[in-house]
Amino acid sequence: MPTYAYFFLSLFALILGYAIYSRVVERLFKPNYSRPTPAITLCDGVDFVKLPTWKLFLIQLLNIAGVGPVFGPIMGALYGPSALLWIVFGTLLAGGVHDYFSGMLSLRYDGKSIADVVGYTLGNGFKQFMRGFSLVLLVLVGVVFVTAPAGILSGLTSAKWPLAGMTFWLAIIFTYYFLATILPIDVIIARIYPLFAAVLLIMAFGVAGGLIVKGYVFYDWKEITQGASVFSNVHPKGLPMWPLMFITIACGALSGFHATQSPLMSRCLANEKNGRLVFYGAMVAEGVIALVWATAGMTFFETPAALQAVIDQGGAGLVVQKISLTVLGTVGGILAILGVVILPISSGDTAFRAARLLVSDFTGISQKKALSRLAIAIPLFVIGVFLSQIKFEIVWRYFGWANQTLATLALWAGAAYMVKRGGLYWLVAAPAVFMTATTIAYIMGAKEGFQIPWEISTWIGLGAAALSVVWFMASRARFREKIPLELPIGQGEPKG
Repeated sequence: MPTYAYFFLSLFALILGYAIYSRVVERLFKPNYSRPTPAITLCDGVDFVKLPTWKLFLIQLLNIAGVGPVFGPIMGALYGPSALLWIVFGTLLAGGVHDYFSGMLSLRYDGKSIADVVGYTLGNGFKQFMRGFSLVLLVLVGVVFVTAPAGILSGLTSAKWPLAGMTFWLAIIFTYYFLATILPIDVIIARIYPLFAAVLLIMAFGVAGGLIVKGYVFYDWKEITQGASVFSNVHPKGLPMWPLMFITIACGALSGFHATQSPLMSRCLANEKNGRLVFYGAMVAEGVIALVWATAGMTFFETPAALQAVIDQGGAGLVVQKISLTVLGTVGGILAILGVVILPISSGDTAFRAARLLVSDFTGISQKKALSRLAIAIPLFVIGVFLSQIKFEIVWRYFGWANQTLATLALWAGAAYMVKRGGLYWLVAAPAVFMTATTIAYIMGAKEGFQIPWEISTWIGLGAAALSVVWFMASRARFREKIPLELPIGQGEPKG
């Protein structure tokens, strides 16, 4: 089957999956339309602010997107059409479920951060681990999402304006991040994100349309057309598809970073009935963006080796530049590149904002006063500036594994909650088991991990998944006894 057929079938599957499967997930969770949300009960004019649903959807999409649904799918395209299958099934069965549960559980627990959500469901030990782990991930995300756009902007400007190099753009973006982190959410984020989201969607559909109009989407890699199936691994370096592809393509399929962002929107949601669109719907929209860029990587270049050569030369950012300028022309290409720049910037700022709120939840420091917000934000940004000096590739590799590990824990939290709820908990537990195997196998075999041969790492991952099932089944009685279905309204009000 030609690549364009996989693309259109995948796009149709995502749309149909949202229409059907998201409703299944919603009905199993049983949202309470009459329950006041934290935006009403804990309104503080800073983080707990009721916003329109359409605006929350666009903000959530920009919060979760980053460079993940662009860079990840481009690098994942090296594995062939199987990347499209992971984007579709990952989005519908894992990513959408993960995002919906992390957002809705935060709603039920007074807008708490993911660490506290995990604490209510899996226990205090997991809570303390998640506090440290998610804080590290958020700072890593902030760093990754400042260096990536700074690098792209530097590449566009430094030749003509030498002063507008990497350091210049790092300073500009960090300054914006700092303001977006400490100011009330409706001052900057709620005002400019809808415009950013429009640019993002225009960019994605513009690139997709350009690939179709100019005929690129109808080209196929030789390795695929010569009898290879959709599941064939065509990676030019022979890297194993599992677990590497499932770590490489995170945003756009499943991403733990989303679990840190969904609580931001749960603090602004007016009614639980809107959670399906805001949380699950934004994940599907991100999956569409990932489909576009994975397909672009597979059709714009003649062979996987040609795509790999460009990645080796200048990373996924250079791939974006070449595709955008060729498919859309100079003006359209620059607009598309700016759309890709907006993606990480609109996630990096909320990453630092979520980190501030995570520390606030842990310390109990109220965030109503500007000085209290500065006391938390300044140390976080000092660490971020220091990490931004480390090579991007190193930070990105650790971010990828940490990202999927956090997603795994968030899925287990959702599965435990469904045990208490009395619903079909395997809907959440099944992707949690799969990702347990994937993350353990990856860190055992990866260059930045223990570097154990992949054949052995695979068995270690499968063993860890089996043990996680045993633990989960043995813990069901404790989940039924100790997990609260919700907090008493207003209990989570910050003190201090």
